Amino acid sequence: MTVTPGDIATTTLTVRNDSDIVEAYSLEVVGDCAPWTTVEPARVSLYPGTSETVTIRLAPPRSPEIRAGDKPLGVRVLPTEHPESVRVLETTVHVGEFHELQTELAPRRRRGWLRGRYRLAVRNQGNTPVQVGFTPGQAGEELGFAFAPAEPKLEPGESTEVVLRVRTAKPVWFGNPVVWPFTVDTAETGDQEAAAESGRDEPAVRAPLDAEFVQIPVFPKWLLALLAALLALLLAWFTLVRPAVRSAAKEAAHEAVQPRPTTAGDQGSGDSPGTGGNNKPGGKASGAPSKTGGGGDGGSGGDGTSGGAGRQSSATIDLKTSGGQTRTGTYKVPEDSVFGVTDIVVANFQGDEGVLTITFGERKITTIALETFRNQDYHWVTPIKIPANDSVTINVTCAKPGTPATGRQAQGCHEVLNVSGVLSRTGE
Repeated sequence: MTVTPGDIATTTLTVRNDSDIVEAYSLEVVGDCAPWTTVEPARVSLYPGTSETVTIRLAPPRSPEIRAGDKPLGVRVLPTEHPESVRVLETTVHVGEFHELQTELAPRRRRGWLRGRYRLAVRNQGNTPVQVGFTPGQAGEELGFAFAPAEPKLEPGESTEVVLRVRTAKPVWFGNPVVWPFTVDTAETGDQEAAAESGRDEPAVRAPLDAEFVQIPVFPKWLLALLAALLALLLAWFTLVRPAVRSAAKEAAHEAVQPRPTTAGDQGSGDSPGTGGNNKPGGKASGAPSKTGGGGDGGSGGDGTSGGAGRQSSATIDLKTSGGQTRTGTYKVPEDSVFGVTDIVVANFQGDEGVLTITFGERKITTIALETFRNQDYHWVTPIKIPANDSVTINVTCAKPGTPATGRQAQGCHEVLNVSGVLSRTGE
């Protein structure tokens, strides 16, 4: 007998009672075919010398568990009255081949710059071993395909996962994403002519699976817009903002070193503070601040208003230093006075390089690298008090003279320090 899984085949069996009594016979299928074979009817009663034909129905399910090939079929006939006379009739059933592949491609859509990776799940739902092959297809030749493994072998009911790699020939630099559609055909490999000659089913061919590879540009639109905005801001900075900032800095440095106008009561001895009459280091500011009470003379750079609790006063130390040398300029607090400093301004209008140190008496206030500033100011809510005969000192080590607004490098370093605060008489 021959039967294909999913179909139905029948045959007959004749039972004859050769005994001299009425006998009942039970019929039962045994062997590998028993799960999907039935006998109709399964019990017969016969008078002596009579017979009856029963139908044997074979209905194997379309499942990979029903392997193709020859299988034994047995029918056991058991008499009720004489069980010792049991008989088993045997035959061979040829189970035909059927082919069925289940395939699934995931995901159906991938995004990437140059390549995409997909998973191709394949299951052999047929009842015979097969070798599977894959054939990609596309409208053009822009994509390259690689399957791993390329031709897997599957037993009935076995499944496997194949990795599909898709790659484009060149990147997309700008613009919109490009969609590349493609298909994948899955089929059994082998000699189809041999299958046709032997009467077996043709190797099953699945409908092609559709998928897409979306190639995204290397530089998206939003990045180009951002770069354009940043470039516009940079051009605006160099065109408008930067020149204005440099001009303001030069003007501020120039104003810081301009001589202050003096009033008739603020005439000094004519020497520059901090350099002495001969511009030697350690020289005092000859015009120390003094009271402006009954018309007395004031010091150079000092001004203020009269008052019982002291008056506002300021002094300027203008110090010039040759390259590679160190010089000191001072302002000495007058006798019987206390100078409460609240503000200092230091100007490096040439852009000199070196080190500047400011000291109030024995107290060091700050040390600054000249190349880090052009103008610097400090302010205190609580005045720093400098007693009588102590000094405000500026010490400059000139490493390299800078270039002032004239555009020509200076011969030496030039720094200016202005101190302001309240000058009070001792005991006030």
